[in-house]
Amino acid sequence: MVTAFILINAQRDQIAKAAQDILKLPGITEVNSVAGQYDLVAVARVKESEQLAKLVTEELIAVKGITATNTLIAFRQYSRFDLERMFGLGM
Repeated sequence: MVTAFILINAQRDQIAKAAQDILKLPGITEVNSVAGQYDLVAVARVKESEQLAKLVTEELIAVKGITATNTLIAFRQYSRFDLERMFGLGM
C-alpha cells in the first residue's frame, strides 16, 4: 500500500467545494482543512505508485479551485492501528 499526504493550496472561495470534490476521487480517504501554508491536506491510500501518479497528475489537477499541490509519499507508517487490514479489504 502506498500512502501519500497531498498538501493543497486553493482559491479562497473554492476551498470547501474543492475539499468535497477531492474526497470523491478514488484513493482519497480523507481531506482536512488546515491552518498555515496550505489550505487542505488530503490523504491518499492506493495499492500501487502508478495509481498515485494517476490520482495526482490527472484526477486531482482537474478539481476546480486548486492552485498548487505538494505530495509527500510515506516510506514507513507508525500507528497503533492496522491500516493495511482496515483499508486493504475494499481495494
